[in-house]
Amino acid sequence: MARVAAIDVGSNSVKIHVAELGNGARWKTLADQTEITRLGEGLRDTGAITPPAMARTLEALGRFVSTARTRGAERIAAVGTMCLREAANSEEFLMRARETLGLEIEVIDGEEEARLSYLAIISGLPLPQGVIAFDTGGGSTEFIVGRGSVIELRFSLNLGSVALTQEFLRSDPVTPDELSALLAHLAPSLRPMTRPGKRFTMVGMGGTLTSMAAVKLELAVYDPERVHGSMLTRADVEAQVAQYRKAPIDERRSIVGLHPKRADVILAGAAIVLAILRHLDMDHLLVSDRGLRHGLIFDRFVAPAASTE
Repeated sequence: MARVAAIDVGSNSVKIHVAELGNGARWKTLADQTEITRLGEGLRDTGAITPPAMARTLEALGRFVSTARTRGAERIAAVGTMCLREAANSEEFLMRARETLGLEIEVIDGEEEARLSYLAIISGLPLPQGVIAFDTGGGSTEFIVGRGSVIELRFSLNLGSVALTQEFLRSDPVTPDELSALLAHLAPSLRPMTRPGKRFTMVGMGGTLTSMAAVKLELAVYDPERVHGSMLTRADVEAQVAQYRKAPIDERRSIVGLHPKRADVILAGAAIVLAILRHLDMDHLLVSDRGLRHGLIFDRFVAPAASTE
C-alpha cells in the first residue's frame, strides 16, 4: 500500500499526517503530530514573519519531513495558510523550506483552505443533513456550508486567536473590558455568515476546538477517538471563556486537557467560538479531530486514486 504525508503550515501551529492508503476513502494513520511554532507571531504589527518564528517553524518542518521519510512516505503534500498569504517575506520562508528541506509548500487562499477542511469533515463524520463548519486558527477562521459532497458556500475571515490576542487581550489576567471589546469586535465581523436553515449540524475543527473538547473531557492525555464527534454546548463554551478570562496564563497552563503552549491564545479562540454560536443562534456543535491535513490527504491522494480505479 502507498504511504503519503500531508503538512499544514498554519499561523499558530504546523501539523503533519502520515497515512497508508487503503481501499476507497479509508486510510491507516501512521503518524499525526502538531507543533505550536507561532509563525504568525507579530505579523499584525510588522507585516512580516519574524526571524525567530521563521527559524522555529523551519526546525519543526525539518522534523516533520524526517518523520514522513522514516514512516516510508513516498509523497508529501504541504500547504500554507493565512500567515504565508499575508507576510511580506513569505517567499523567503518558502525558499528556505524548498532549499534546506526539499519541501515545496503551496500557499492556498481562504476558499481552498475551507474546501479542504470540508473534505476532512465529510470523510470523518457521518452527517445525514447539511453542515455548517468552521475552522478557527491562529490567523483566520474558515467557514463552509455544505450538504453531502456539495459545498454551497465557503469564505474566510481574518479572525484568528493569535492576532486577536495581540490586539485585544493584553492584560494577564484579561480584564472584563478587554473581553467585552473583543466580543464587540467579533459580532459585526461575523455578519457575512448567515444561518441557512434548521436542518444543519454545526461542526468545529482546529486546535481551539479540540483543546476545548479535551478540557471538557478532562483528558490528561489527548485521545482523538474521544474528542472526535464529541459535543460542546453553548453553556460549555461560555463556562470555558469565563474560566480562561479569570485565570492568569500560568494558571491556564495547568488546566487538564489544555496544551500549555495554547494557554495564552485559548481565550481568544474560545471567544471566536462563542461569538459564532451566538451569531447563528446555535446551542451546540460537534468537534472534528480531523483538520485541513486530513482533507489534503483525501484531496491529493485518496480521491485521485479512486478516480483511476
